[in-house]
Amino acid sequence: MRLALVDALIIFAYLIITVVIGLVLKKKAQESKNSYMLGGNELPWYMLGLSNASGMFDISGTVWLVTILFVYGMKSVWIPWLWPVFNQIFLMVFLAMWLRRSGVTTGAEWIRTRFGYKQGAKLSHIIVVVFALIMGLGYLTYGFIGLGKFVEIFVPWEFLSQYLFFDIPDQYVAHFYGIIFTIFAVFYSVLGGMRSIVWADLVQFIIMAISGIVIGVIAMQALMDNPLAVPDGWMNPFFGWELNMDWSGIIDEVNQKIKEDGFGLFTIFFMMMVFKGVLVSLAGPAPNYDMQKILSTKSVREAALMSGSVSVILMPIRYFMIAGFAILGLLYYNQLDLVVPGRGIDFEQVLPATMVEFAPVGVMGLLLAGLLAAFMSTFAGTLNAAQAYTVNDIYLKYINPDADNKQISSMNYITGVVIVLISIVFGFFAKDVNDVLQWIVSGLYGSYVAANVLKWYWWRFNGHGFFWGMVGGLIPALTFRFIFPGVLDLYTFPLMLLISVIACLIGTYMAPPVEEDVLKDFYKSVRPWGFWKPIHDKVVAEDPSFEKNTNFKRDAFNVFIGIIWQTALVIFPIYLVLMEVVPLAISIAIAVVTSIILKKTWYDKLPAE
Repeated sequence: MRLALVDALIIFAYLIITVVIGLVLKKKAQESKNSYMLGGNELPWYMLGLSNASGMFDISGTVWLVTILFVYGMKSVWIPWLWPVFNQIFLMVFLAMWLRRSGVTTGAEWIRTRFGYKQGAKLSHIIVVVFALIMGLGYLTYGFIGLGKFVEIFVPWEFLSQYLFFDIPDQYVAHFYGIIFTIFAVFYSVLGGMRSIVWADLVQFIIMAISGIVIGVIAMQALMDNPLAVPDGWMNPFFGWELNMDWSGIIDEVNQKIKEDGFGLFTIFFMMMVFKGVLVSLAGPAPNYDMQKILSTKSVREAALMSGSVSVILMPIRYFMIAGFAILGLLYYNQLDLVVPGRGIDFEQVLPATMVEFAPVGVMGLLLAGLLAAFMSTFAGTLNAAQAYTVNDIYLKYINPDADNKQISSMNYITGVVIVLISIVFGFFAKDVNDVLQWIVSGLYGSYVAANVLKWYWWRFNGHGFFWGMVGGLIPALTFRFIFPGVLDLYTFPLMLLISVIACLIGTYMAPPVEEDVLKDFYKSVRPWGFWKPIHDKVVAEDPSFEKNTNFKRDAFNVFIGIIWQTALVIFPIYLVLMEVVPLAISIAIAVVTSIILKKTWYDKLPAE
């Protein structure tokens, strides 16, 4: 057992707090469907922003980010663009406001505001629900695997098995631990709904912030007394055509990791990330916890502020912690136990192995509680979104439209448990964190792009086009791994996009346009820019006072500045831990200048409500 009594008590206290939150907020959550799924639209934007940031501070992602910083150094700051992390900037600048104006409960319900209620809209509604559930299960599986791998290094199976009446093969120990801690996340999220999740996230973020600062400071102190051995180019975020990072003679095994990741031709990899990332961001949020937090805000203005606050709240603290773990891992690599039975050296063990070696008693418990909290936050938010789609868009729409609050509450509990059980089953077939991550960000997100870009910006696009475009993306997302074994998912994205675009166009022109009244109502309420001239002319003919959204150039400029601003927020805490004074000063200066620009070009231009 690697935990002292004090550490175990800290973790136990945190778990009890989450149970109490769920019990206290259970009654409030049962008041209505809106109260359960969206917190009654009563939660302030800064609480939702902190909750969203806490949800993104997930354990699997943190394990992965520590690994890529360890391996790729400062060049790793670009790799999260796979997600893409800068989609928060698109949301902040304009898409969160567009989405919030709809006043709906889920992304699938939003489909009706765009495509109406006829056959095409029904098909679109169904495919969004299917996509949302697949993505929810993917995220739950991803978090489940990361948590199990994390815990098994602190509570070795050899220690625990002597007190149990059964044994588990080495490759499934992580899954067993994942199941145990998943039960607590299920408890408070299923009982208390969105309010419970937001308040639990507040507790979780406080723990994570303290933990992050502690581990970063420990790394800085260690760096003062020990030289950092890294390859040429590790400290530099800029890159050439190829990665050209050679770990030979330093940590030879890392070269094999780089080869397996497939990031060697870094410029091509980067261009593909930007190409896909911009399209994914233009498509708007996928139907997950991020979208639910936007829909939970009080107003359009608060939706934008919530999305903007996420980067400020999340990036500095998270990357201060990530840099701390990665640097401690590099300084003391020879002392770390990264060998996993049946799997060999696993660099995804850098974070937990570093904690085992260097976190003092008490701090260990705080760190472990914080990272368990990060898992539970992400898990609970994702589960809440999956429940919302199942109950609101399947049960209430097709099975029991007249359900009362008691029936809705019962169905929320049942669907929550069933969804978790399915994700656990999926987890047994997942290889590792990076494997599931690559499939989510490059496969599932890739399949989402074409149909969801066109729905915002092209008036002629209809429900049939959306349905077939989503099908044309989902089929490659679910099959390309078998058709192109060993090929990085990102590199099959252009083919997936081409298939999906063709399916969108064929589906669109095989059916008539959406009813004119639906399009006019959508255009007047959401007010998107894009290719809407025929609808704009009709709206103006009826209401000459209507003003067109002419903010495309300003929004594009703010997105560009916002991405630079967000990247500076990522880079400066890493250089702070590294104590590289000049790069630190430059990155802080960039963050300050871009903040001033955004104050004038974004914040001051937000709507009053």
